[in-house]
Amino acid sequence: MARRTIVDIFIPCFVDQLHPETGMSMVKVLEGLGCEVNYNPNQTCCGQPAFNAGFFDEAREVANKFLDDFSNETSHYIVAPSASCVGMVRNAYQDIFVKSSKLVKYRAMQKKVFELTEFLTDVLKVSQVPGARLDGKATYHDSCSALRECHIKEGPRVLLQGVHGLEMIEMEDTETCCGFGGTFAVKFESISVAMAEQKVENALATGADYIISTDSSCLMHLNGYIQKNKKPIKTMHIADVLASGW
Repeated sequence: MARRTIVDIFIPCFVDQLHPETGMSMVKVLEGLGCEVNYNPNQTCCGQPAFNAGFFDEAREVANKFLDDFSNETSHYIVAPSASCVGMVRNAYQDIFVKSSKLVKYRAMQKKVFELTEFLTDVLKVSQVPGARLDGKATYHDSCSALRECHIKEGPRVLLQGVHGLEMIEMEDTETCCGFGGTFAVKFESISVAMAEQKVENALATGADYIISTDSSCLMHLNGYIQKNKKPIKTMHIADVLASGW
């Protein structure tokens, strides 16, 4: 009997507090593809907000906790529905642990951390989630973290092309930032809103019903602009799309 792939899931703060259904969608997809899914209730944040705001000691404390929470089972993969958090663990943690006695432990864990779509396409070698269905037109937003930190571009598009009933249309400037950027949206509100406007208008120009992405933070930012300005388009996390219809 073939051994099941074991996945320890990491649930980002935005998903935990604002969109828990996205976490459940990820579990549904992973289990539907035959994975054994584990959740450690002791997990907290990856430390990105503190790190990006310059609170490096606080970020190091959180990173150490993340390492302790997720490095005990060397045979397990670590999967999150967020390229932003994965990018933090893969890249920023290198600076945090570079002079630490835990560097070797971190390097071992670093190789096991994946964003959901890249885990599906690169590890499980999946190009289609059986039964996934969403009727309508959609356009995909490349989050900065997915594209630039994790080098994720084609995988999500391949998976979305496999969703029955869904017509995918590329928008103009799909690789341009949505304007969120964490604290950037607070410090530079007017610029952030203008960037969201540009992204939403580009999506509307395609005739899409949905903007889909790997990151809840981008989608939250865009949805705020959409709702305030009553734009006729919705946002969906790709995990929710892949869990739809079955």
